[in-house]
Amino acid sequence: MIQPMIVCHGGAGHGAEDQPGVDTAADAGWAILIGGGSALEAVLASVELMENDPALNAGTGGRKRDDGSVQLDAGVATSDGRLGAVMCIENTPNPVYVAAALLDEEVNILVGDGARKWADKRKFPNAVVEGSERPSSTDTVGAVAIDSTGLMAVASSTGGCTGRPRGRVGDTPLWGPGFWADEHMVVAATGIGEEITRKMLCHRVAIFDGNLQESLEYGISMFESSIEVGLIGLTARGEGMGLANTGMPWAIRKATQ
Repeated sequence: MIQPMIVCHGGAGHGAEDQPGVDTAADAGWAILIGGGSALEAVLASVELMENDPALNAGTGGRKRDDGSVQLDAGVATSDGRLGAVMCIENTPNPVYVAAALLDEEVNILVGDGARKWADKRKFPNAVVEGSERPSSTDTVGAVAIDSTGLMAVASSTGGCTGRPRGRVGDTPLWGPGFWADEHMVVAATGIGEEITRKMLCHRVAIFDGNLQESLEYGISMFESSIEVGLIGLTARGEGMGLANTGMPWAIRKATQ
């Protein structure tokens, strides 16, 4: 029998004070997995809790753009080849669920007003997100999981960077740089979005020829130490961990704890 597992992170650049929120998220996802729920259900529940945590940079804690707006990004994927992402969506406290709703649609990625109108038609909550004044340029929240059937899933969500232009998109919702899923591995990144995007980080980690630790170390090694970056990953072989070149609260839950 495949052993379920979940790994969550609270963003590169965050410290120990934000670990409790990540632990709570991991516990929620783990409860779903051991209760027979799917990896997709687990990562969505975990990310939802982190989106609801004002200390973290996603959903409720999203950072304000240079015009004062709060535009949010999220991406979700599964190891059976499904993908969904939203970018620069407003008035959406939990964008990860809108991204997940795109997994089985013909169109998998929506942006801005179009994303919000699509969400309205499907009755996703439309509510002002006040955002956070806490300065940030690096962080994201994310989760990766595997369930007892062997399905793996990844979900990431971010509130962007303080003071960046309206419409700016970092790595988080981008398939390849910010998140990845295939039949062997699921990966999520956090850090300086433009740098991560240029490196196509998560895809390159996924195709690296090594175990999970070696693959994540390879990914981190692409960057100068002054560029904050972090990764979480999980493999079909039962490996799971997080790694960063800076502070990054992360948590793992598995049956062998």
